[in-house]
Formats: sequence, C-alpha cells, structure tokens
Amino acid sequence: MLKSLFAPTDMTQGTPWKSILIFTIPMIIGNIAQQLYNTVDSIVVGKYIGDNALASVGSAAPILNLLLVLFIGISAGASIMVAQYFGAREREKLSHTIGNAITVTAICCIGLALVASPLIRPLLELLNTPDAIIDGCTDYLLISLYGMAGMAYYNILSGILRGLGDSFSALVYLLIATAINIVLDIVFVRFMGVGGVALATVLAQGISSVLCLMRLAKMREHFDFGTVFFRPEREYVGTLIRLGLPSGLTQAIISSAMIVVQSLTNQFGEQFIAANVVIMRVDGFAMMPNFSFGMALATYAGQNVGAGLYDRVIKGARQGLFMGVLCATTITGIILIFGKSLMGVFTNTGELVELSYRLMQILALGYIAMAVTQSLSGIMRGAGDTMTPMWISLITTVVIRVPVAYGISYLTTTAELPHGRKECIQISLLLSWVLGAVLTAIFYKIGKWKTKSILRK
Repeated sequence: MLKSLFAPTDMTQGTPWKSILIFTIPMIIGNIAQQLYNTVDSIVVGKYIGDNALASVGSAAPILNLLLVLFIGISAGASIMVAQYFGAREREKLSHTIGNAITVTAICCIGLALVASPLIRPLLELLNTPDAIIDGCTDYLLISLYGMAGMAYYNILSGILRGLGDSFSALVYLLIATAINIVLDIVFVRFMGVGGVALATVLAQGISSVLCLMRLAKMREHFDFGTVFFRPEREYVGTLIRLGLPSGLTQAIISSAMIVVQSLTNQFGEQFIAANVVIMRVDGFAMMPNFSFGMALATYAGQNVGAGLYDRVIKGARQGLFMGVLCATTITGIILIFGKSLMGVFTNTGELVELSYRLMQILALGYIAMAVTQSLSGIMRGAGDTMTPMWISLITTVVIRVPVAYGISYLTTTAELPHGRKECIQISLLLSWVLGAVLTAIFYKIGKWKTKSILRK
C-alpha cells in the first residue's frame, strides 16, 4: 500500500473524478505545507519582533514572487511535457525533457542572482517603501535571492513528479522541510531578525528539492536519468520555453501588477501594509484548493491528451470543476464566519485584526470565481494551450486590477482620506477575479485548446 502511494499514477484509466481527487488531496496538503513557509515567517516576525517586521515581510513578497516567475514557467512547461510524454509512453523524449529542465533551471538560478541582487534596494526605494521597514525588506529579499536554487528546484522537480502522476512523494518531502523551517525560523529570528526567517526558508526548501531529486533518480522504470540527458537540446529547450513562457509571463504580469499596487498600498502606511500581509497569508491558504485542482486537472488533461482521450478530458473537466467550486464555496463560508479568529493568529493588535477582517470580507466571494478560472485553465494548460490563460491574466490584471485600484483611490480622495479609500486594493482584485472566471469559461467552451498538443507537432 505504501509503495503504491509513491508510484506514478496513470490518469488515463478509471473514474475521472476519483483519479482527480486522489491526485489532488496530497497536493492540497502539500500546497498548504508550502504556504506554511511564508505563514510561519509572518507569525514569527509578527509575534517575536512586531508589526513593522511583519510589514517588511509583506512588502518583500511581490518582488520575491517576481523573481520566481522564471522557475514557475519552467515548472509549468516541464509538467505539461512530462504528462503528455508519459501518457503517450514516449520514454526517450520524457528522459530528455526531465534532464533539460534540470539544466535550464541551474543556468537561470546563476543568471538571476548576478543580475537581480544589485537592483533590490533601488527597487524598494522606487516603490516608496517606508524607511521603518526598508532594511528588513532588503535583507529578506537578498537572502531569498542567494538561496533561490532551493526554491526553484523544488518547484521544478515537484512539477515533474506531478506530471508523472506522483503527487504523494513531493508532499512527504515538503512536510519534512516545513517542520525544519518552523524550527529554524524560531532559532534564526532571535539572531538575524527578518533575514533569519528568509534563511530558514531557503535552507528548508533546499532540503525538499534534494529529496525530490533523489526520488526522481530512483524512477528508472519510466525514464532514464543519465548525464547524456542533461545536455541542452534545441528541441526540448524550445518546447519547454514555448509552453512555459506564457505561464511565466502570466506570473510576471501578476507580480508586476502586485508591485505597482504595492506602491499604492505603501501610501496608506505601515498598519495597512501589515493588514495586507495578514490578508495575503489567509488568502494563500484559501487559494490552495483552487491551485491544487488546477494543477491536478493540468496533469489529468496532459496524460489523457497524450493518450488521445479527449472525451475523457471533457468529462474530467466537468467533474473537477464541480469539486473545485464546492471546495471554494466551503472556504468562503469559513472565512466569513471565522475570519476574525484567523486574523488574530498573526497579530495581537485589535485594530489590525478588525481592518484585516473588513478587507478580507470583500475578497471572500472571489474564491468561487477563482475555482472556475484555475480548474478550466488547468485543462487548457495541460492540453498544451498556455497562451489563452496568459492573455486572460493580462486583461484582468493590466486592464482591470491596476486601473481600478488607482481609479477608486483617486475618486475617493478627500481631505480626511488624502490617498482615497483603502478598500480600493481589494475591490479591484475581486473584479479582476470575476472577469477572469467569465473569460476562462468562454474560451474553454470555444475549445481551441483541443488542437494544442505537443504530440501533434
């Protein structure tokens, strides 16, 4: 039984909803564990150092997310290729895909560290980061950047494992690393402040990536793992970039918009920044089922498209969407009922709890819309259509979120509110989520994703 949990899952057979659910549950647990990295950072700095330290971690988050977009793209491309080649039983192509993804990741880690590190402080200054938190932000980001390889390789290697249908192994390794992260957080924060929690996260994720690599090295029954496959080849690197670039650009667009909106957020002061940190942490957990169903459906679609089973893809999409929406509805109810208690985990300041809860209420219903977006986007990405989700994100983020946030801020400016109403940030995000769900449903129904399989090239 234990051995079967670690084995790759063939999602081209059996009842679709059962395959999707069994694959999704470990991913939900794993994504929650991964979210604990940042959450524990926030709890430790909020409780042990104070609200300004909490704001430092929050202000660093959009920039850190932007630094990770390269690896999100590589992970997305590799996962799609692995799923389709695995479904089609293409052993040699599967082996080259995995080896090339590992090599490309190493090159990107080195290049990013060299290029980005001198730009961190100037970027924080450009975003009007308050003087009280800018040093903490800088320390957090630089340590995260220098330790980027651990974060990057966990994303890439767990994506490859998911493409092979193995969501359980990555879960186990991540749980081990999460426990290590919690212990190191508490130890390092006493000596290094905000930078200590960044170092703890870097070390813990490095451990999880090593464990994933060791697991892949033992899966020789499905692919070959020799040095010859690590040599970059145009065919595989090109397909990796073609499939992964839209996903990476999507995250870059979202992260860039977050940075632009962060500049607006910073104008409202340290307490509002801290409130947004609390919201982001709760939001991270609330979004985990949506992301998990999206990734599960991408693997499901990839394997079944590789096997040519398009009717099965459509059937699984309906069943997966239903489960995703049901889960998101439950989470929305929990947030609305128990929101204040959730906010109180991160801070002892009553005023901050009230502000965070009021803002969170605006976002709550948007999680149902995001369930639609993530589920149907997962199907399209798994089938090889990564461009459509990118364009939808571009429209909802650049055309809706940023202009609406600044527009509401401008229109509600008064003598008492020199920067407008604080709710502008959450209202703009909610509108972008709802529009994204509508557009994703329309393009899924149009069905051009059915013609995008890499096996048709």
